[in-house]
Amino acid sequence: MNSPVDAHRRNWIAREEQAERMIPLVGGLYRNHGVVTSIHGRRLIGLSSIDLLKAHKFARQAGADELSLDASTRVLEALLELEPGPASLDIARLHQAYVDRGDGADLVDFLRGELVEILDGEDGPARPKDVVLYGFGRIGRLLARLLVGHAGSDAGLRLRAIVVRKGSEDDLVKRASLLRRDSVHGPFAGTIAVDEENSTILANGTLIQVIYSDDPSTVDYTAYGIEDAIVVDNTGRWRDREGLEQHLKSKGVSRVLLTAPGKGDVKNIVFGINQDDITDDDRVLSAASCTTNAITPVLAAIDEAYGVVRGHVETVHSYTNDQNLIDNFHKGSRRGRSAALNMVITETGAAKAVAKALPQLAGKLTGSAIRVPTPNVSLAILNLTLERTAPRDQLNSYLRAVSLHSKLRQQVDYIESPEVVSTDFVGSHRAGIVDGLATIADDDDVVVYVWYDNEFGYSCQVVRVIEHMAGTHPIVLPERANVTLETMAELAGA
Repeated sequence: MNSPVDAHRRNWIAREEQAERMIPLVGGLYRNHGVVTSIHGRRLIGLSSIDLLKAHKFARQAGADELSLDASTRVLEALLELEPGPASLDIARLHQAYVDRGDGADLVDFLRGELVEILDGEDGPARPKDVVLYGFGRIGRLLARLLVGHAGSDAGLRLRAIVVRKGSEDDLVKRASLLRRDSVHGPFAGTIAVDEENSTILANGTLIQVIYSDDPSTVDYTAYGIEDAIVVDNTGRWRDREGLEQHLKSKGVSRVLLTAPGKGDVKNIVFGINQDDITDDDRVLSAASCTTNAITPVLAAIDEAYGVVRGHVETVHSYTNDQNLIDNFHKGSRRGRSAALNMVITETGAAKAVAKALPQLAGKLTGSAIRVPTPNVSLAILNLTLERTAPRDQLNSYLRAVSLHSKLRQQVDYIESPEVVSTDFVGSHRAGIVDGLATIADDDDVVVYVWYDNEFGYSCQVVRVIEHMAGTHPIVLPERANVTLETMAELAGA
């Protein structure tokens, strides 16, 4: 007679084997068709069988039914049969749409009707867009990892070069080593080879030219076959239009994106909120800050449903390279004290910067920050007074719905767990994660806690902005899941 222990073990092995069979289906859709698959926002590309099982189980934590492996496999096989064009497809939502509206139709025929926008295209894949990383610090290296990871399709972004100041004779080897190993984000997922003679790094088949320069206006990118490139400035040395436009003087550059808050009239773009403000005439743009990207989508959602009268944003932020490891001179107040030993009160412009993406909140928010001795993942505390009463359960239900079904589902995540801590959010692809159990609500006064990976989550937002600038951001389907915040508010009773 089989024991319950044996039965559970056999069931696990069977599920693991089924997940393993899904891996080539996910990979084939990505490599051959440029299709990025996900389950409620959890990307499936490059996942192990165990991670695929975890992605399927996540639906229950998000308040939905667990998606079966059988259902996922059938959707993936049907998609391969349809041979769609580049897109971001949520197979959980596609399956649910089939359950709700399929009426017994053949799955392939149903999906053909749902995905008509990406089927039978006659234009063929678009030419990949050249991208140059100017600077190779924390954000630069994570952008490199993301861009290399997105290189499975020929229709997207193509990392062509990084530009740095030469630090030593073995500079190239050291740069490659920092890309290969990361104390926070772990090892690079793949292989890296260095060619010192030609000053290149080969990462998973992506050949990256390393260019040494201290002047953004004098690099001839065309000498390396780079044309019409988007330069992503990760240095933070220039934040106004005049400084950033130096890049445009170099041959082969068409546009510039800053990975820090832009000053003056430089547009600060938070993807999901105001990317449609980008015009063809915009040559210089900013992707704002990590904190601005984390809080703006959540604030937009809350303002849509309840109206924000005023508020204060307190950021508990991990230390950065701008601070000193041990006490030393720093031009900024308090930042000269040891980052590894102290909590440091400092300023933040994130609250004011929100108004650049959400003009209706101009003058309504104040902000401050505390730098703390952790290397990554930060926490924004939104203390808000609202126009309408927001009962705690209603507010949480609304924010959970936003994370699953709204136009902000790539930016906002939601979690309810009494045990999560900051390191649990390392590697999150979302701009911010609402901690539902921490929410406080008292009539029209609420406090909402938003975690964010201030390195990786922000870098994902930057890549989305680059894709939008390049016209390569994949269409997100199914559209029926992409309902408005107003509808979400109505569903939540707000």
